[in-house]
Amino acid sequence: MAKRPSVDEYFMEMAKLVSTRATCMRRSVGAVIVKDKRVLSTGYNGAPKGMRHCEEVGCLRQRLNVPSGERHELCRGVHAEQNAIIQAALFGVSIKGATMYVTNYPCSVCAKMMVNSGIEEVVFGDGYPDELALQVMAEGGAKVRKFPADK
Repeated sequence: MAKRPSVDEYFMEMAKLVSTRATCMRRSVGAVIVKDKRVLSTGYNGAPKGMRHCEEVGCLRQRLNVPSGERHELCRGVHAEQNAIIQAALFGVSIKGATMYVTNYPCSVCAKMMVNSGIEEVVFGDGYPDELALQVMAEGGAKVRKFPADK
């Protein structure tokens, strides 16, 4: 019999699965919002609803050789964290007090949205080069944990 995954393993694996739906050419990110061990919403990064995917029209940031973590306004995509928050709002699901599992540390724009939407904890996989996001999460009072925890 397989070992039963921990709660963090379970939801982080879900976030990784959600990331497989991403249509971004540079990075595939998945997010799962959870409260009381129940999934409230999910999101992955890609073009807004009804728009052609980046893999179809190309990536302006890639063409301009913009480094990761910079010039988000040039991206036509919506981040996974943003999509998870938007989906919850669209269907009237409160995420106040919830935890977000995300495959990558959020950017500063997503960090601000998370703090304002009431996300209390963020569990992330890989890092991301955005110092302002670190400050926003700390000052906004959101608990942040790396998964798996660095030993």
